[in-house]
Amino acid sequence: MSSTKLKTSEPKTPTAIIDNLDFIGNPFKQRQFSIEPSITSVADADTDIEHVLKFLYSYNGSHATFNAYRRELERLLQWAWRIENVSVLSLKREDIEDFIRFCIKPPLAWIGTKNVSRFIEKDGIRMPNKAWRPFTVSVPKSTLGSAKKLPTPDPKRYEASQTAVKATFTALSSFYDYLIQENLVTANPVALIRQKSKFIRKDQQRPVVRRISNLQWDYVLETAVIMADEAPQQHERTLFIMNCLFAMYLRISELVADERSAPIMGDFRKDHDGHWWFYVTGKGNKNRSITVCDAMLKALKRYRLHLGLAALPVPGEQTPLISKSLGKGAVTSTRHVRRIVQDCFDRAYKRMQSDGLEEDAADLKAATVHWLRHTGISEDVKFRPREHVRDDAGHASMATTDRYIESDLRERHASGKRKRIKDL
Repeated sequence: MSSTKLKTSEPKTPTAIIDNLDFIGNPFKQRQFSIEPSITSVADADTDIEHVLKFLYSYNGSHATFNAYRRELERLLQWAWRIENVSVLSLKREDIEDFIRFCIKPPLAWIGTKNVSRFIEKDGIRMPNKAWRPFTVSVPKSTLGSAKKLPTPDPKRYEASQTAVKATFTALSSFYDYLIQENLVTANPVALIRQKSKFIRKDQQRPVVRRISNLQWDYVLETAVIMADEAPQQHERTLFIMNCLFAMYLRISELVADERSAPIMGDFRKDHDGHWWFYVTGKGNKNRSITVCDAMLKALKRYRLHLGLAALPVPGEQTPLISKSLGKGAVTSTRHVRRIVQDCFDRAYKRMQSDGLEEDAADLKAATVHWLRHTGISEDVKFRPREHVRDDAGHASMATTDRYIESDLRERHASGKRKRIKDL
């Protein structure tokens, strides 16, 4: 970088720049772009924000992708404008390397201790949230104490994961490819980094599939049944959600309504042979059909009868798959579903504790919703044809499905622990 650019020895807390998709409007229909001088004095900042917004708006069909890319590009803008005092259009290979190092160890003033919205509404006006930070430190769920309160995260303990670094490379590379297509830059500085291994370590070991054990799943499901029996108005939905996540390997995003799809009861369909399938729009806006096993069909009947519906859906039925507990319509928040699942995990953990199985219950303290998908796939791949599991799971390749073969290291070790070398 030029030695004439201003440097900030102690970077101040940045102000959020890019609002949610619902509030930025369509940048392709916008004639002028401007950035407040209080945010940056970089001459080409208006051009930067114009093309960042246009690039991000290209992903308006997927909030998840938009949010992921916005996170990375917001950080890039903040760093280029506030730290380097330059336009992102001028960044070279060595600058991107500096930015990656910055993201791996950002200044404390840029690290928050909780996830908050970038903007808030005050008197009908959208304003930057002063509590927002470009980076967020968290503590593992496994540190949850008996008081059900997580310890306060320490910004000094922030550490960028390998997954986070890879995500940064991916977003930036896509953005600069877009800029090349728009004839705004001549080369992709990310693609020119030949030694990404400086930042991304290669793991020679097979990635471990995070799942709960069979014993833990038995307790989780039994707990969900107890909850549903004791408080059906509140927890019949909980039981149905747990069954969907495990038996059909659904991702959490495939349970809720969003801009991509709105799952309905009519997505359960019976073919000419009398077999039931569940049709879903999944990751990458790809449609797939999922085998509905007899146990899942039984769970569906139980939930529908609780709702006062016929035991099985009729063709074209528009009833939301997961309805709101209060009000009408479908659940739209993945965070709400996470809370439901976490509550079930917490109760199952306590039951295992009370049964003297605290050590066996340990993983439930760290488990997330996605572990149920992994667990369902890991169990099915033991006895179903791999290609059938692949298609139900929506895996792009068999290699992904093969990761789940013998994925439970506890069971693998238990089966080999008593191997005999010599008769004694």
